[in-house]
Amino acid sequence: MIVRAVIFDFNGTLSNDEPILCDIFRELFADQGKPLSAEEYFDQLAGLSDPEIVRKWLGPAHPAVDDVIAERIARYRAAVSDGSTVPETVRQAVRYAAGRVPVAIVSGAARAEIEPVLIAAGLASVIQVVVSADDIREGKPDPESYLRALELLDDDIHAGEVIVLEDTEAGIASAKAAGMRCIAVLGTLKPERLAAADEIVPAIDVALMRRLLG
Repeated sequence: MIVRAVIFDFNGTLSNDEPILCDIFRELFADQGKPLSAEEYFDQLAGLSDPEIVRKWLGPAHPAVDDVIAERIARYRAAVSDGSTVPETVRQAVRYAAGRVPVAIVSGAARAEIEPVLIAAGLASVIQVVVSADDIREGKPDPESYLRALELLDDDIHAGEVIVLEDTEAGIASAKAAGMRCIAVLGTLKPERLAAADEIVPAIDVALMRRLLG
């Protein structure tokens, strides 16, 4: 397989932040009178876009949906905007990949959450494309976000030439539906829940990128 682009999911994949996200959502939903356990978060919500998580748990017609989404973004930015959730091994892997093929991010998070982390981690200049929750109608597991990234990368790159790194069932389903090869990264979910991926790896590092890109 010729690899001509690499796409990283953001939350839980490039950024080790799923426990932080879980805590923020639990606090916000408790404030709205609909408590959420950590088990419920990882079983039912992890991998969905921010708006979908809020609407699924509170209900699409809940009057505080927009306020909760805005507060979620503010709390996340306050917690991780220093880039500390992106390990040095991951930073090195992203730079290695970007030196060889175009690199993109496809995420269910808002652009306002993603960009400060990329800047602080020193990765903003090597990421060619970012597709966020602001850019699409349908979040993962729908393939829209990955297909949008493919459009923005290069007209000559085909879906089958793209490798995606994901950490959730919804993300894997999205990438596979877009016709891309998907590597699942352990950390957020148990291996059995990632079985639809083409491969499961323990972590992202330069050795993995070297093997995938040749």
